[in-house]
Amino acid sequence: MLPDEFQQINWTEMTDSEGVALCQELREELVRSVSQTGGHLASNLGTVELTVALHRTYDTAKDRLVFDVGHQCYCHKMLTGRADRMDTMRKLNGLAGFPKPNESVHDAFVAGHASNSVSVALGMARARTQLGEDYNVVALIGDGALTGGLAYEGLSDAGQSGENLVVILNDNGISIKKNVGGVAKLLSRHHLRPQYLRFKKVYRSVCNHIPGGKKLYRVTHKIKQAVKGSILPSSMFEDMGFRYMGPVNGHNLSELTRILRWAKEQEGPVLVHVRTVKGKGYPPAEREPHLFHGVSPFDPATGKPLKPSGTDFSAVFGETLTSIATTDERVCAVTAAMQSGTGLDVFATQFPERCFDVGIAEGHAVAMCGGMAKQGAVPVFAVYSTFLQRGYDMLIHDIALSGLHAVFGVDRAGLVGADGETHQGVFDLAFLSTVPGMTVLAPASFAELSNQLRWAVEQCPGPVAVRYPRGGENGYSGDAGAEPTVTLQQGTDLTIVTHGILTGEVLRAVEQIEASGYSVEVLKLNRVHPIDADPVAASVQKTGRLLVAEEVVHQNCTGMVLAAELMARGVQVDKLRLLNCGKDFIPHGTVEQQRRMLGISWEQIAAAGLEML
Repeated sequence: MLPDEFQQINWTEMTDSEGVALCQELREELVRSVSQTGGHLASNLGTVELTVALHRTYDTAKDRLVFDVGHQCYCHKMLTGRADRMDTMRKLNGLAGFPKPNESVHDAFVAGHASNSVSVALGMARARTQLGEDYNVVALIGDGALTGGLAYEGLSDAGQSGENLVVILNDNGISIKKNVGGVAKLLSRHHLRPQYLRFKKVYRSVCNHIPGGKKLYRVTHKIKQAVKGSILPSSMFEDMGFRYMGPVNGHNLSELTRILRWAKEQEGPVLVHVRTVKGKGYPPAEREPHLFHGVSPFDPATGKPLKPSGTDFSAVFGETLTSIATTDERVCAVTAAMQSGTGLDVFATQFPERCFDVGIAEGHAVAMCGGMAKQGAVPVFAVYSTFLQRGYDMLIHDIALSGLHAVFGVDRAGLVGADGETHQGVFDLAFLSTVPGMTVLAPASFAELSNQLRWAVEQCPGPVAVRYPRGGENGYSGDAGAEPTVTLQQGTDLTIVTHGILTGEVLRAVEQIEASGYSVEVLKLNRVHPIDADPVAASVQKTGRLLVAEEVVHQNCTGMVLAAELMARGVQVDKLRLLNCGKDFIPHGTVEQQRRMLGISWEQIAAAGLEML
């Protein structure tokens, strides 16, 4: 099937056999396109039949399909007029790797973080009721996202809401326990038969119209619930108020479509439990689904990446933490479902009893670190910058309020490239610097990360965060030492202050500035909060010009803090330029493209410096 033919599908007349053929074509196109662009593969392969069944059941231009996380939306995009643009996925001005409402009317809500879909869908259902409108609302949530507490807050409220809402639980075997025994399978099949659903409806109606019928119904219902609850996994959801349907074979398109259509016709909240296989249909992804969750471009024939991955900051973090833990048994590692992504595999192998994966529950992880620290352990929470946002309240209440020594390895700090708006790690410095007692370090090289992490664990009192970027070094591999602020080179005409991964860009820019005959002083902040402003003040008193370049959001950036500090000290600044990531969300593309877009590439830093001079 050609890309434009995906837009011409007649869903109402599609037969099951045609649907199965469509699923095969979608899988082939997924492997082909993702092998070229990179992105999320295994999760999309596992939801091909589910996506087709959803489109056979709902009109997503009107009905609201809310994805959780959204990394399984690629087939949905292909089926909603975007198949001919799949080769632009995650590229600048191309398709986003997650649902994006301003990209298509078929994308109901932005997604990128986990566990919020039921809450969002319930909000849409309540808005529908409040405004007297007519459309269906569906939330698609994975069993991994069910490890996040927010999912249960949404389920608890939705189940008691009475709203017509369908929640689809995509269970690929990670978090939901298997049914026990043949009787459970038999009852599950019976539970899904249309005859059973019709009988249940008629039986309740009859009981409502005969003397003593309501009491009889309550008694028989309690007996049924007790028997079923002892052997079926549905009781938790039904206790919340959902009508439970499942488990359903997520790769049987006919059965899946039939169940979704039944669910659509029901009154009140319904939960459909769908069993899928992550990576389905592509052998390398089926064998190792964790390796094909997020991939770089690869050879579709073998599944091997086209470019071998080199050492990155996450790996250095994990190796250093493992080394520290070898001599200090108090040190523990914490991760929120990102053990591999944050470089903790080596630590987990060597110290399994000291490595805790809490699931997609960052708030819980931070609070747990508070409890560990209070009792004498040294917890180190390795977490992506944008996921730490969820733990802000716990940082204040459960860590900082008591001045506890917990260490936060803030991975993916700064620009992340292809994942786009939902994953750009540019906010952590702004919110971490508002937490009383918090120390924030910003290594620019592997050596600095190793040394600063060791200092954070072994010597720094109170809460401390070490923020480091995705990927490898960027033209700077030195070690500026342990001082909070260091002078990388002396100069008399212009002071440039920077920190973290942008150090390499700044040093390259300085070469160009000095080629024009000027003298530049470069100061690097090893500690970005609290800032040691003395060296900066001394330098600016000499040069009169200050340029601050950093890969963080403009609000509460170090440049603003330094400008205020210099003003408070009465230091005369003749010219001031703050180069940073600005005030808006940053779209997907390569990191280099994003830097040019924001004006913080080495060429633009050099141009700004020359303009000041």
